[in-house]
Amino acid sequence: MSSLPPSPHADLPPSPHADLLTDRLVLRTWSTAEIEAVAHGTRLGHWAEDFPAEGDQAIAGLLAGHPQWLGEYGHRLIIERESGLAVGSIGLFWPPADGRLELGYGVVATRRGRGYAAEATRALTAFALAAPGVHTVCADIEPSNPASARVLEKAGFRRVGSDDGLVRFRADRAEGALR
Repeated sequence: MSSLPPSPHADLPPSPHADLLTDRLVLRTWSTAEIEAVAHGTRLGHWAEDFPAEGDQAIAGLLAGHPQWLGEYGHRLIIERESGLAVGSIGLFWPPADGRLELGYGVVATRRGRGYAAEATRALTAFALAAPGVHTVCADIEPSNPASARVLEKAGFRRVGSDDGLVRFRADRAEGALR
């Protein structure tokens, strides 16, 4: 595996939690400085040109009010290993409720279509399903978002129904759902 290029913004503190590595990505916990930069509209040198997207801005706002979501099983930036740039975010809403966690993710428009969302989803879901007390990872999408449905299916999730205007997907530890 290739190593991550030096960060163009090396003055940020390192993540207190271990990075999750895939073939092409690093999933790293958001730093407080990154959350503050998004909140104040400041651009950091290690962000893709279209990061943060609208969803990342919403997540950064939520993270500011829910610091527990930044723990080991919480929200992470999706970093492209080749460039070292943040290209999206993915996260679990911790703590689990009855052994279930909800997953959310997004990749910026300039990096879509490369399989990054499915790769990140597969890695974070496998990590979550290995956590004590977690047996299921769920994701809900709007029916008008077939691309997100494909991401979840490629990541090994299965469709389990729909209600309240949402399509529900899940991956279960007992079923060995991840491919």
